[in-house]
Amino acid sequence: MSGTPATARPMAMDKQQPLLFYPAAAAGSGMRRHRYLTFLAIAAALVASYHILHAPTPSSRYHALFLSLGSNATAAAHLRALTLRPHVAGTEANALAAEYVRAALSSFAFPTRVTPYSVLLSYPVHRSLSLSAGPGRPNSAFSLVQETYPGDPYAAAAAEVIPTYFAYSGSGSVAAEVVYANYGDRKDYAYLASRGVDVAGKVALVRYGDIHCEDMVRNARDAGAAAAIVYTDIKDFGGGGAKGKRKWFPNTRWLPPTGVQVGTLYYGNGDPTTPMWPSCAAGEDCERLSMEELDGSGVMPGIPALPVSGRDGETIQKAMGGAVAPPEWQGGEGAPVYRIGPGPAVLNLTYIGNDTLATIENVFAVIEGKEEPDRYVIIGNHRDAWTFGAVDPNSGTAAMLEIAERLSKLEKKGWRPRRTIIVCSWDAEEFALIGSTEWAEENMDMLASRAIAYLNVDISVFGPGGLMPRATPQLDELIKEASRMVPDPDDPSHTLYDSMIHHNPPITRVAGAGTDFAAFVQHIGVPSLDMSYGLFSEYPVYHSLYDDYVWMERFGDPLFHRHVALASVWGLIALRLADDEIIPFNYVSYTSELEECTKVVEAGCPRCPVSFTPLHKSIKQLEKAATKIHGEKKVLQAEKWGLNSRQRTLKVREINDRLMMAERAFTNREGLVGRPWYKHMIYASSDQDDWGTKAFPGIVSAIANAKHLNTTESWRLLQHEIYRGARAVSKASAVLDGRLT
Repeated sequence: MSGTPATARPMAMDKQQPLLFYPAAAAGSGMRRHRYLTFLAIAAALVASYHILHAPTPSSRYHALFLSLGSNATAAAHLRALTLRPHVAGTEANALAAEYVRAALSSFAFPTRVTPYSVLLSYPVHRSLSLSAGPGRPNSAFSLVQETYPGDPYAAAAAEVIPTYFAYSGSGSVAAEVVYANYGDRKDYAYLASRGVDVAGKVALVRYGDIHCEDMVRNARDAGAAAAIVYTDIKDFGGGGAKGKRKWFPNTRWLPPTGVQVGTLYYGNGDPTTPMWPSCAAGEDCERLSMEELDGSGVMPGIPALPVSGRDGETIQKAMGGAVAPPEWQGGEGAPVYRIGPGPAVLNLTYIGNDTLATIENVFAVIEGKEEPDRYVIIGNHRDAWTFGAVDPNSGTAAMLEIAERLSKLEKKGWRPRRTIIVCSWDAEEFALIGSTEWAEENMDMLASRAIAYLNVDISVFGPGGLMPRATPQLDELIKEASRMVPDPDDPSHTLYDSMIHHNPPITRVAGAGTDFAAFVQHIGVPSLDMSYGLFSEYPVYHSLYDDYVWMERFGDPLFHRHVALASVWGLIALRLADDEIIPFNYVSYTSELEECTKVVEAGCPRCPVSFTPLHKSIKQLEKAATKIHGEKKVLQAEKWGLNSRQRTLKVREINDRLMMAERAFTNREGLVGRPWYKHMIYASSDQDDWGTKAFPGIVSAIANAKHLNTTESWRLLQHEIYRGARAVSKASAVLDGRLT
């Protein structure tokens, strides 16, 4: 990538031996490592060969060939190129990353385009933080710097990293006593209130863990805090252990003591100045909210806030007084005793930010379908990163480009998809899912009538731990089928499916926000999935300086075989959706899912003066409709209707339209109460936790409100939400059934 300082470039990669580090199973002599790689290649080839031999259609033979084309070296090369420099949205480095992705897709002979938007981004201008520990104790100023390590190949490029901050934080100066509020959840503030600790006018000190930073700061504001400090506790991110014995990156995967997790505080999705409608390119006339309107809307944090390191968090804790915090609020081994305050520690915090319109760029490649070019299978990943972004998000970008290269090789062998495949590289996801949201809002009507599914991978590899999919339920069977065809890279004697079913549940739901599927499923109602390999707990350098190529090479995926395995199952799902004559959706599993979700919701409201009968009845309707269309698919596939060619083509189209549109029916044009952007009545994030997973979110929120207020009106509103959920399910049943009443 041009424009990169020479000192930031890692050594050239030997294509025969692209990796310097590898798992213990492959460690040791070069011959031992060669045998391990050979075993992986043989295992993959055997699985692919089996499916080639047993492939019943030309399309499935191409799918088996796709599985045999994976390249560890290709994935590694893309990741190395994408992570040479930190590339925050709106910066020159990120524009170069966009051009890298566009050029790569163009080199595969796919038509490409770049769609720009002018959106509100947020950057720091000035930050300072100092501690007054009390009478007779010296004041101390925090450096707020993440330190590089000796021999860091990215030390020069690290100078380009934007100083640690929270995007869209309120600007201002606060000098006040500190109150410790654990993980910053509402229940933590309720505990402080029960102990007589007043947070009003204080600085809330909270640690990462249970909820995301925007919810932490919002909760602090709602409790009356004048400012908030969020730190990465060593217990959760630093590996724990006694002082003097702790090891961290680059020697282990753990976050160094000066590591800081940055993030965004905007409580919404998309460009803040254009809520519910798309932004436009720079220079175009575009309706926008003013900063005054935004400040008064409640979606901005309203108070100054800063993220700090585990070391700085412990320094503040040592200066705290007041009662000893509960055991579950304490730090790990070697940490000081945590107290809740207030004071005597006083923090003097200043943050000045610059919220400004900047240009972002979404990059697309289009593989036009042969038989149904007006039906879209969309795969996407965001490109922008808070720092180098080796794990988040460019492990996903590398996997996506590896898929695209495989698809180009299939085209050279004569393959053309039945339906159009669109490859999307989103921008400004880290700020508020901005790139994907603006594009989805701009193309909402087209996507609502044409999109088959959206397949997202934000992070492809966290580390070991197996395949971790989350999806809308009609995709469950397809995920299982695809994962059975790919060897598990950490145990090639098993498949990805074998490792996946060890998790409980093996497939979770796309309910929480946090990544780019939100606009598709929660705003439009497009069936969606998101996948990764490994556990988030294996990735303590999240959103920090240390999320770089070296961390991935040593700890995340030394052989890059996890990247390739994830790309294989991701691409195979896309191919099935694009090529299968009848869309491989199964709504029967959706029915059982909703029944279980209803039982969970009911259990949270025992002896409530409402009836869940409408919801149960609607789910029974869905079960009948799902069973009916599943039977129709089987009859059509078995050629038992005796249709001529034209009649069969029309019947296939009619069934596919019902399967495609059923998810849209779960949406409500008014959206959730107080959150109109979220239109899906079954899946959305919790109104108290933007990353939290909630089924029937409107009902769950109404239950909490009714139990708190216990008024006739609050119970009436709960019953109304139950009816709204039931109507959404009934609408989906009608679409699947395919008949007018």
